[in-house]
Amino acid sequence: MDAGSAARIARLAVPRADPDAPAVRVLEIGAGTGQLTRALLALGAPTFAIEIDAEMVRVLRDDPELRAAALLHADAMAFDYAAFAASGPWIAAGNLPYNVATPLIVRLVEMREGPQLLVVTIQKDVADRLAARPGTKAYGSLSVAVQYAMEVERAFTLGPGAFYPRPKVDSTVVLLRRRDRPAVAVRDEAWFRQVVRAAFAYRRKTLVNSLSLALNVPRAAVAGALQSLDIDPEIRGEQLGIADLARLADALGT
Repeated sequence: MDAGSAARIARLAVPRADPDAPAVRVLEIGAGTGQLTRALLALGAPTFAIEIDAEMVRVLRDDPELRAAALLHADAMAFDYAAFAASGPWIAAGNLPYNVATPLIVRLVEMREGPQLLVVTIQKDVADRLAARPGTKAYGSLSVAVQYAMEVERAFTLGPGAFYPRPKVDSTVVLLRRRDRPAVAVRDEAWFRQVVRAAFAYRRKTLVNSLSLALNVPRAAVAGALQSLDIDPEIRGEQLGIADLARLADALGT
């Protein structure tokens, strides 16, 4: 990532509206060549950076410009985020590889003591899924899982020229801000998430069939729950908003 783009992302990740307020720790996921690390440090952020490449960690630790950062040799998918969170509020930032972006975002979003803000650079199609609305092609269980806990904001788009090596697609910088309370109230969060995944598990099937198959619940029971909520069992999951999915989870859980 070029230095200019890194500086723009750092400014999004280090909101200091009150200059007297203590700086919030920033955990950078994937330090790479250290461009974002430098930009975060330049803004005075207490910076911790994960990097999976041991040789790159050694190079970064030898860089005098990065001495104030805690550079951690770790795999982002295996890192103990709960232990990191135990020390207080935090923000996550980074350029997330395509193959780990989705599961990593879901993990951080669903953490009980997860980051209050995520500023992540991801492929544009993943950003589309995070922000998607019901009834659109991009809308799915990822959209619901993220929007349930976070407010989603697209910041700006980066073309392939902002990176080395150059990717083949555009990337989008997205801000995910944790809500003061979830978007909807549900009786059982774990069950709600399970119902959401089930609603989108078989996208070519009707909602009643997808839920019955994925939850291993008799079709008649699912149809009855949908009928009690005045939801057409023949629609598909992508037509339901978060509020209807919450009502449905509660109805199926009784």
